[in-house]
Amino acid sequence: MKRSRSFKSNSNRWKIKLLAALLLSICFGTLVLMETQYSRIKMFTVLPPSFVQRPKIAFLFIARNRLPLDIVWDAFFQGDKGHRFSIFIHSRPGFLFNKGTTRSAYFYGRQLSDSIQVDWGEATMIQAERILLKNALMDSYNERFVFLSDSCIPLYNFSYTYEYIMSTSNSFVDSFADTKEGRYNPKMDPVIPVHNWRKGSQWAVLTRKHAEVVVKDDTVFPAFQQHCKRKSLPEFWRDHPLPAEGWKEHNCIPDEHYVQTLLAQEGLEGEITRRTLTHTSWDLSASKDRERRGWHPASYKFSDATPELIQSIKDIDNVYYETEYRREWCTSKGKPSPCFLFARKFTRPAAVRLLNMDFQLQFVV
Repeated sequence: MKRSRSFKSNSNRWKIKLLAALLLSICFGTLVLMETQYSRIKMFTVLPPSFVQRPKIAFLFIARNRLPLDIVWDAFFQGDKGHRFSIFIHSRPGFLFNKGTTRSAYFYGRQLSDSIQVDWGEATMIQAERILLKNALMDSYNERFVFLSDSCIPLYNFSYTYEYIMSTSNSFVDSFADTKEGRYNPKMDPVIPVHNWRKGSQWAVLTRKHAEVVVKDDTVFPAFQQHCKRKSLPEFWRDHPLPAEGWKEHNCIPDEHYVQTLLAQEGLEGEITRRTLTHTSWDLSASKDRERRGWHPASYKFSDATPELIQSIKDIDNVYYETEYRREWCTSKGKPSPCFLFARKFTRPAAVRLLNMDFQLQFVV
């Protein structure tokens, strides 16, 4: 009888211990689950908004070899705290950006692997632009695409530049009717009718939609390759023999017409702001030869690089287009604003001088 009671007592104690262990396991599991959920909630509440990926701007550099103004851009990109940009560089084939070729880690390995040899005034320039866009479109977060030369500098800090560009759904494309004789080649018709012929700066800022239009284009680009070529001038005769009837040549610079004409051809001009965001100074009196005037922009050297120069560019608030009798007043978010976010052409000594002045302070957010 005592043995039976002892057995029942032991059995009850075993059951109580088992129940207690089970309850402890449930409590422990509940605590672990609560801690996990709390950690997740805490992570989302503690992390700043910058960790939520925002749309990015793709900066597309067209360079001969190095980027001589990399230290200026380094200061500019340091102003971004939210991973809101990407960089792509079209340089000569085989050129690598590393510690030996650039002073900014932002440019390490950012060269394209499928770059081509580019010649000024040839269709290879617009081909390089298409290659840059093709690569940049692979990143689905890239929403704007900014073309920049290796002599460009930013005029404002990253935050201001980002907000300016992203505040509108339009592309910024310098585009106007080209009424000068000799640019449009009648052989382009009917693929490109003359009423769609446009001219402007190649330094455009494109939306993702318009970037895709450029990359997918298989009609206008071939016509440019065949019929849009620069006129032969003496400085180019070494590479291209003087044509027998040079007076019949059409002086067509592909990169000054391609994107503008393509968007007009596609009926998309209502989706662009018809001005560039990159300032260029064209010194039309630099050459006594009328044929060469305006072919190349003025370069800013060491002695030119002053805070006064930068401020004079920032103060520009309108652009006049003579061929259309049109004055473009610059706005951002519906308010008057500076016309330009970038400027060219600056030499390396000029950039160094600017950084040694108060110029770099404008990049501090």
